[in-house]
Amino acid sequence: MQHHESEKGREGEHNMNSSSPVSGSNPDRTLKRIVLFIAILAGFLTPFDGSAVNIALPTIGAEFSMDAISLSWIATAYLLASALFLVPFGRLADIYGRKKIFESGIAIFAISSLCMTLVPTTESFILIRVIQGLGAAMIYGTGMAIVTGVFPPGERGRAIGVYISFVYFGLSVGPFLGGILTAYLGWRSIFLVNVPIGLLAVLLIRLKLKGEWAESKGERFDFIGSVIYSLSLVAVMYGFSTLPHEGAITLIAAGLIFVAVFAWYESRITFPVLNVRLFSGNKVFLFSNIAALINYSATFAVTFLLSLDLQYTKGFSPEHAGLILIAQPVMMALVSTLSGRLSDQVEPGKVASVGMAITTLGLFLLVFLTDATPIWYIVISLLVLGTGFGFFTSPNTNAIMSSVQKHDYGVASGTTSTMRLLGQMLSMGFATMLFAIYIGPVQITPEYYPAFISCLQAGFAIFTILCGAGIFFSLIRGHMRGND
Repeated sequence: MQHHESEKGREGEHNMNSSSPVSGSNPDRTLKRIVLFIAILAGFLTPFDGSAVNIALPTIGAEFSMDAISLSWIATAYLLASALFLVPFGRLADIYGRKKIFESGIAIFAISSLCMTLVPTTESFILIRVIQGLGAAMIYGTGMAIVTGVFPPGERGRAIGVYISFVYFGLSVGPFLGGILTAYLGWRSIFLVNVPIGLLAVLLIRLKLKGEWAESKGERFDFIGSVIYSLSLVAVMYGFSTLPHEGAITLIAAGLIFVAVFAWYESRITFPVLNVRLFSGNKVFLFSNIAALINYSATFAVTFLLSLDLQYTKGFSPEHAGLILIAQPVMMALVSTLSGRLSDQVEPGKVASVGMAITTLGLFLLVFLTDATPIWYIVISLLVLGTGFGFFTSPNTNAIMSSVQKHDYGVASGTTSTMRLLGQMLSMGFATMLFAIYIGPVQITPEYYPAFISCLQAGFAIFTILCGAGIFFSLIRGHMRGND
């Protein structure tokens, strides 16, 4: 379906029904402000945690004697759990209420963050990260859907831009604040920051949002499809992360078979967990999601790799490394609001394609990284990368969410977030695979620094090629606005 086909049915979608989750003299304006504020609190929470933890990885690895591959699983376990539950919870939110799932996700994330301060072993650390990922999936699968449902098409790009700006603000302060917290209060303090923010968000939801969003109320939940979906992701992602070891290809092949079975099954049932017809009948939705998958696959591991490089081979402290890494997300935050507004006036696909091209340039600059690369060069590369990412994400998200009808917002939000998480997992999978090839299951010590640099260069070369291919998919998505 094209954007203009469903425009008429969504002219007044920001006027909620009788179960509108807010009351007051001006419910329309009040609803927008309250929902956006709560959404940006949650939007800040999860990226802050991820980026702050990345900067603390060398400290965590030293305490638990983790090798490079185990360190990568701190991020991978969280991402895998988030990806597994995202689409199912997006569908459950459409059926039983987005506010209910959103609130529960924030609570689970806050409680598991508190539990992270008590972990005694590597195994328990990764287990709690999985629970954190579950809570994050409930947030990811509903937050964007709620914002999209409240703001009409003419205001949606700006609202999404504001929301994404706070996501990037979380990414921005994560490395810097995470570095300071790690240096002076220990890495456990990073997780404690999540607790009061999560409690504030839950309190605001309880006090200010009284109704519920549930456009698919009464429909059945597709449990079988959810299981097939989860199995396919586990097989593909775990297989990919274990490359080049024996059995990895078998796991990936099995996962791809499950993906085919999942698509076949979902196309034949009345109430699928994921409406695959959105992909087959909607060119904008299909190629915008592919572009998002490629973009995140090419960019997510950059912070992870540079964090290790700055602290291992360059010898920086956690807080100094965090200060350097802040360049990319700060630029993202500055640019994403502008690009979001721009996508309300200019074809979003064109803006996003420019962003993808700039991102490719930023990655290309990092291919030439060595142990003697000056810090100013790294900062410039990060600024270029952040500019490209900021110009890509808000317009691309606007294109995705505006290309579906109202009752598909939850699934579209979940799908969009799934593309992000799958891309992040693929990115970490590349990093883990390169660690296995170049370094092996050992701690990163000075004797392995040359191999580590080679690993970085190979990774950034792969990411540059991947992102360059993403420009093609971004350009062929077609136009949302028809002849506008």
